[in-house]
Amino acid sequence: MAKEKGQYEYFGGVEGGGTHSKMVIIRSDGEILAWSDGGTTNKWLIGVEETIKRINEMAKEAKTKAEIPEDTPFKGLGLTLSGGDETIAQQELHEEIKAHYPHLAESFYINSDTHAALATALPSGGVVLIAGTGSNCQLVNPDNSRYRCGGWGYLIGDEGSAFWIARRALKTTLDHDDNLVHCPYDVSYVKTAMMKYFEIEDWPDLLPYLYTNFEVSKIAGFCVPIAEGAVEKKDPLCCSIFKEAGKFMAAHIIALAPKMDKKLLSGKAGLNVVCVGSVFQNWSAIQEGFESVMSAQGPKAGIHRITLHKLKTSAAVGAAVLGAIQAGGMLPLDYSFLAEPFHSSNYNDTPPEERRGLARIFQCC
Repeated sequence: MAKEKGQYEYFGGVEGGGTHSKMVIIRSDGEILAWSDGGTTNKWLIGVEETIKRINEMAKEAKTKAEIPEDTPFKGLGLTLSGGDETIAQQELHEEIKAHYPHLAESFYINSDTHAALATALPSGGVVLIAGTGSNCQLVNPDNSRYRCGGWGYLIGDEGSAFWIARRALKTTLDHDDNLVHCPYDVSYVKTAMMKYFEIEDWPDLLPYLYTNFEVSKIAGFCVPIAEGAVEKKDPLCCSIFKEAGKFMAAHIIALAPKMDKKLLSGKAGLNVVCVGSVFQNWSAIQEGFESVMSAQGPKAGIHRITLHKLKTSAAVGAAVLGAIQAGGMLPLDYSFLAEPFHSSNYNDTPPEERRGLARIFQCC
């Protein structure tokens, strides 16, 4: 006998990035009902008040699409947000949502965006590697113990991210033009792309973007023409920057190896890594650098095989799963439709003389 509409429970999930966010509503029988989109929900960029406002607006839009009354609270709401992995920040968001939007949900799960990606693809644990506007890497063991490397923001971290790639391209070209640090590659492509992207005529015109009109997402957006330079035009400078990004991505995984449960390394696929973020769309430019570090350091760290996965849907689905678990439920989802592998490699033990060469891996171009 089919259930009436009012007999179902509804769960929401938000994947909140540094540039944009996405919400999903999933019914208790596992059916995805509606999606909505919004801007960044990183409280460190826009503040708590604007963050919860955007979450509520996305919820209203999704409920309208799902034909659910606006005043119907979610049974559980998972909020997995960029910059959301700090306990005090989680408590603050929870308190402010309950104060301003008390009927939004009965139960909340709040954490970083990495948690949703893993819950979407690998419910039994693994590694999440994020390279979007920012970057982050987190390990979740089968016993649910969690460890992190990176994700410290654009000022002192986010290596391999779109912001890091854009900044690296700008800084390398500027230093070369200033005769401060010589770049062995032709910088003309990057300089021309910079003028076009920022709609400027020379370096001084860039200063407003770095000071009074500074936006992380605007700078990160310059990664797009750098990616085009690396993938389509094979520009040597752009290629070298993406290669460096790949090295840093692999280094994040290696850094977490001592904390990995052996069960994560012993399966047929080896270590499963979920790769999330727009930078991974340029895997062909990243792969060489990534493999150079993994092949040299992986066996030493106990990683002899690795399989990289990409999501076939938004990590908002995983956020909803976590929201349902927090509320005491479970969503019946077919995980084979949510993610797929896109790269696998085996690594043999590396001779000591090659390991010593790693000191040169992160040298600037």
